[in-house]
Amino acid sequence: MTISTILIIILILILIGAVPAWPHSRSWGYGPSGIVGVILIVVLALLLMGRI
Repeated sequence: MTISTILIIILILILIGAVPAWPHSRSWGYGPSGIVGVILIVVLALLLMGRI
């Protein structure tokens, strides 16, 4: 496994954990999941372009 694969897996797990449907994150709103989603999109774009 490369470092980029591990990074993507960790970001996906963080994104799932920040979804406002879970009881611990219900009061957070959509901010954390939106930020993590943007980071995930950027990492995926860099991975597809071969920069990572």
